[in-house]
Amino acid sequence: MAHKKGVGSSKNGRESESKRLGIKIFGGQKCVAGNIIVRQRGSKHNPGRNVGMGKDDTLYALVDGTVEFRKGRRDKSTVSVIPEAEA
Repeated sequence: MAHKKGVGSSKNGRESESKRLGIKIFGGQKCVAGNIIVRQRGSKHNPGRNVGMGKDDTLYALVDGTVEFRKGRRDKSTVSVIPEAEA
């Protein structure tokens, strides 16, 4: 005999909703000021020139231009936006 009641649905349903993290605009692509470039947990990618960082570590463009990913000091990834005039 079973020693537990057959209560499938009330014991399931604990999986959290996915957070849609990752790179939203890749290197070489154009972006507009305010566009989200990377959604991340922790500073896997650091902000470079013309890039801001939100309180949830999201990187976003401060000016219109082209996104550039670069390996910086200690092999840390840095994200910059090169303005239209310079590109």
